[in-house]
Amino acid sequence: MTHHDIHVIGGGLAGSEAAWQLASAGFKVRLSEMRGGGDMTPAHQTDGLAELVCSNSFRSDDAERNAVGLLHAEMRALGSLVMTAADAHQLPAGSALAVDRDRFSEQVTRTLAEHPNITIVRERVDTLPTDTPAIVATGPLTAPALAEAIGGATGADALAFFDAIAPIVHAESIDMSIAWKQSRWDKAGPAGDGKDYINCPLDREQYAAFHAALIAGEKSEFREWENVPYFDGCMPIEVMAERGFDTLRFGPMKGVGLDDPRTGRWPHACVQLRQDNAQGTLWNIVGFQTKLKYAEQVRIFRTIPGLENAEFARLGGLHRNTFIRSPVLLDHELRLKSRPNLRFAGQITGCEGYVESSAIGLIAGRFAAAELAGRSLPTPPVETALGALLSHITGGAEADSYQPMNVNFGLFPPIEGRTKKADRKLMYTARARAAFTEWTAALEPVAA
Repeated sequence: MTHHDIHVIGGGLAGSEAAWQLASAGFKVRLSEMRGGGDMTPAHQTDGLAELVCSNSFRSDDAERNAVGLLHAEMRALGSLVMTAADAHQLPAGSALAVDRDRFSEQVTRTLAEHPNITIVRERVDTLPTDTPAIVATGPLTAPALAEAIGGATGADALAFFDAIAPIVHAESIDMSIAWKQSRWDKAGPAGDGKDYINCPLDREQYAAFHAALIAGEKSEFREWENVPYFDGCMPIEVMAERGFDTLRFGPMKGVGLDDPRTGRWPHACVQLRQDNAQGTLWNIVGFQTKLKYAEQVRIFRTIPGLENAEFARLGGLHRNTFIRSPVLLDHELRLKSRPNLRFAGQITGCEGYVESSAIGLIAGRFAAAELAGRSLPTPPVETALGALLSHITGGAEADSYQPMNVNFGLFPPIEGRTKKADRKLMYTARARAAFTEWTAALEPVAA
């Protein structure tokens, strides 16, 4: 296929989802991905489309009480390729949706490659199309030449922050005479049995020593990335440790709801590992994104009870994320105001997280498909998870202080009156479902 109706640049989660939505609507898509064509990013390990770089978790799948779970449900209803692949390769993770990252990526890649309306081209794109329709979904690791071109087109400097990767441990190297399997409060998800996490307990003395080691450990040098802020939702463990002695044990190392079988009590602190592949041979350390040097990671993490002989399939790392000032640069359909042939999607818009990135790719693809068909797609209501996230990106956020954001109920229009927190969440999701149903009922089918 030489002709295409639209060019999607970037084969990550957002680009893959956008291409799928467009192709499903009958439009010819050129999907460009530089990995596999001789280029690689500092964080990716394969050339698979929609590779999961950091965690393997899509976070909570609870559509009744959680904003990201609600977004899952809305994406499923809109025929999301990403959610279909995630559901097909789900792993036990309590109420969260975790996936086998390799099989997930393989399914997305295969599905797109087999679609007759999609041509996947392994190429690095260094310039932006000047007049033909395109969706830029190159993500937070956009190649320098294209990043420079984006800077020229937007007329504004890109913002940046650090994003850190958690290490992965071989299951056979974990001492299960110390560690045990349990989900917090024994809560089981659709793919689990209430024993979805491996837990490594620390008493107060062990925690104090671990905390001190994190702070004293040798870190990676910043060099040209110095003075770039972290995103709070993906903060390195040692940076959290520096915020206070008890910060970790009230964060990723909290022991509440976990009963140590050796004592029958909750530990002072606890490190959790989550299954990372279908075979259960690899487990990632939850919340342990880090910028510690590799040797320091091995030394310090092996002081955790149960991980004294841990073998690491992957150590943690650090990479730079870039995103544009979307609230002032993009219109409500994700078009660049100065060059409306270009749409932006995914993390480069300033949304944060696998699900959010995919969701913005989905709606960008649908906006583009409607425009190609000569129609207008109504913007999803702000009462929905998709609409709330889109509204935040395209104008709801304060532009001067714009930072990456996960979907959360704080982005939704407030519920009037005083209610209990648990009841308020149910009210948010009930209102969202009603608004989403009304919106989808009014959508016209889009076809080339």
